[in-house]
Amino acid sequence: MNDIGPPYVGRSMLRREDHRLLTGQGMFLADLALPGMLHAVLVRSPVAHARIRAVDLTTAASAPGVLLALNGAEVLQLLPPVPEGQLSMPRKWTTLVQHKFLNPQQPLLAHDKVRHVGEAMAVIVATTRHQADDAAELVRWELEELPVVVDPEAALREDGPIVHERFETNQVGSFSIGRGDADAALARAPHRLQRRFHHHRYTAMPMECRGVAAAFDTRAGLLTIWSSTQVVHWVRREVANMLRLPEAQVRCIAPDVGGGFGGKGHVYPEDVLIGFLARRLGRPVRWLEDRREHLMSATHSRDQWHDVDVGFDGNGRILALRDDYIVDCGAWNPIGSGVAYNTAVHMCGPYKIENFAASGRIAVTNKVPNAPYRGAGRPEAAFVMERVMDLVARELGLEPAEVRRRNMIRADEMPYRVGIPYRDGEPVVYDSGDFPGALEKALNALGGLPAFRNRQRDARAQGRYLGFGIGCYTEGTGVGPFESAFVRIDPSGKIYVASGACPQGQGMETIFAQIAADMWQVAPEDVVVALADTSAIAIGFGTMASRSTVTLSAAMHHASERLRFKVFSIAANLLECAEADLELRNGGVGIVGVPGATLSLARIAQAARPGWDNERPVGMDAGLEETFYWQPPTVTWSYAVHAAIVEVDVDTGRVRLEDYAVAHDCGVVVNPMLVEGQIIGGAVQGIGGVLSEAIAYDAGGQLLSGSLMDYALPFAADMPDIRIVHQHSPSPLNPLGVKGVGEGGAVAPPAAIANAVCDALAESGIEVNATPVRGEKLVEAMRKH
Repeated sequence: MNDIGPPYVGRSMLRREDHRLLTGQGMFLADLALPGMLHAVLVRSPVAHARIRAVDLTTAASAPGVLLALNGAEVLQLLPPVPEGQLSMPRKWTTLVQHKFLNPQQPLLAHDKVRHVGEAMAVIVATTRHQADDAAELVRWELEELPVVVDPEAALREDGPIVHERFETNQVGSFSIGRGDADAALARAPHRLQRRFHHHRYTAMPMECRGVAAAFDTRAGLLTIWSSTQVVHWVRREVANMLRLPEAQVRCIAPDVGGGFGGKGHVYPEDVLIGFLARRLGRPVRWLEDRREHLMSATHSRDQWHDVDVGFDGNGRILALRDDYIVDCGAWNPIGSGVAYNTAVHMCGPYKIENFAASGRIAVTNKVPNAPYRGAGRPEAAFVMERVMDLVARELGLEPAEVRRRNMIRADEMPYRVGIPYRDGEPVVYDSGDFPGALEKALNALGGLPAFRNRQRDARAQGRYLGFGIGCYTEGTGVGPFESAFVRIDPSGKIYVASGACPQGQGMETIFAQIAADMWQVAPEDVVVALADTSAIAIGFGTMASRSTVTLSAAMHHASERLRFKVFSIAANLLECAEADLELRNGGVGIVGVPGATLSLARIAQAARPGWDNERPVGMDAGLEETFYWQPPTVTWSYAVHAAIVEVDVDTGRVRLEDYAVAHDCGVVVNPMLVEGQIIGGAVQGIGGVLSEAIAYDAGGQLLSGSLMDYALPFAADMPDIRIVHQHSPSPLNPLGVKGVGEGGAVAPPAAIANAVCDALAESGIEVNATPVRGEKLVEAMRKH
């Protein structure tokens, strides 16, 4: 397999202006210009919780340029709500895990109540965006404000305000899992500690906000939707279902998407609503979100509270751990239990914990809905477990790295059965890896702990406070249920690959061109990759959860194996030899050991055309194409160890990140440059999440971080060079031995940096058990000590 391929993008071969319009490839939604296109603006609630008495559109509907104005009550008569729990658990999981879930369904526009600031109540469609904006200012509403709940613990009290009255509770989900007997082991443990941890709310914040455009061809009855989504086939399915159209009459395309990170990984009301408006008006309609709208309507993430009880012996070995936690899912729950359960199933990380129990509760509040963002429940789990490791070390006077060594699963214990079910219903089994080896590599990348401790002592004598922190995690990647691949040999001899995967800047076209080129022994520039378009392949799943390289490469492998059988059969017929004597080479098929006896793939494709039956084996159908839907047996397990060195200014509380290293294992590395880009990009998001980014609400549910002046993204100048060390433990669960890498970089930084800050301030006994790590909080804590 080629390690590093050229910066080739397969679909760039097809970019012509007409192709850009038809497919959206090579453009962003903001660039899309369709003849006669109208513009939609959503009128959003200014309050967090209120009963809707009226939404008056009379004046707005008669404003210049307005073609249509609808409120929620009107839309309710025409369209059903968006399904909640779009990533529902498989039936096998439901038989293994004790659980209870309720299913609030979000209407396309609020009609009875508004449940968070920014929830849409009406839509205006006008000739220009400015006209639509002006008309939106003319909408009048009567809202009867209701008590607001923004604290998930308050939401779960019996006397708290109810967000969804039909359930008579704000607890919309609960489950529990475990292995061994955690309570008995805790009771027997020589040492025991309890802590509360909070991982705060923040969000994906892609460069490109959300957007949807749609056009309806009345002659063909075809509705085409362009959406900045990670899941084009999901969008098509839900739009077809809600508009009562056959899926064959709905096409969804994701143009070049400026970042997704999970925030665009499910179907939003706007995906359906804009398609409906285009069909109703018979003209193209586009909606583009601005940054403030994005912060008050695109999903947020994290926001978990954990109460942990851990028992351990005098050597620092964990004997038992119990974690009872609450997930604040906001006003709606579009993904169901996926994030909450991810936290529980990743809690043990790389450690042997024989007695473990976790119970999770999902609470609705008057905030923006919560859904996956890079890591999706794993950063919360890693923060809890890695802080526990450091707290145990402090309690016993041990080096935190040593406590980890004593608890880690060894390489010779792989594959290792954790003893709880993954969210696909299969047992969690770490398929391969060397966790202690990764720990040593991360420590050595920063010069080793002994050298740092000497430097730390010298700095302390000078009044400087340096700290070293570690964050470890495991990550289930390549989750099912399936992914699709369509492979065709074009008459030109080029390899055409299509799939339901949806890129958002990860370099998928490059990676899959490399993989296809290796499979077919052609140059990467002879591969055309078509992604994120439902017309390219009938069934697909989408891109999320660090899954695309694992699932799509396997689907490509199996489709290519089937197709290669047919290619070899035709070649053997033409060359008058046995199929076993053939090999792929140099863009064709040749006889092994006979350099001149080669047929190009173009020549074989010619023989596969209808009318050339005499060149094919008797009874073989025409065509050279295969589709395969690969269903992984279960997930592959990536893992990493992050190590951070920080300096804390004790006067201001400012945390400066001095150095950072990642030892990572994602199995076989297809393209090191792109893998390192994923790890570094994720790490920067995790660093921003722990040090600066935060979604803030006041007690009335008003969003306090509604712009990039208030939501503090990290600056490039704040980031050190991030050192990457690779380990390679191929997975036995797929043909290429690959594991996922997209999310992992964002998982460990909050834990590693919090631990480093605590290490820097160890003399004061300060504990950082809640994020974000803010200077003013550190100064306040130091004053108390």
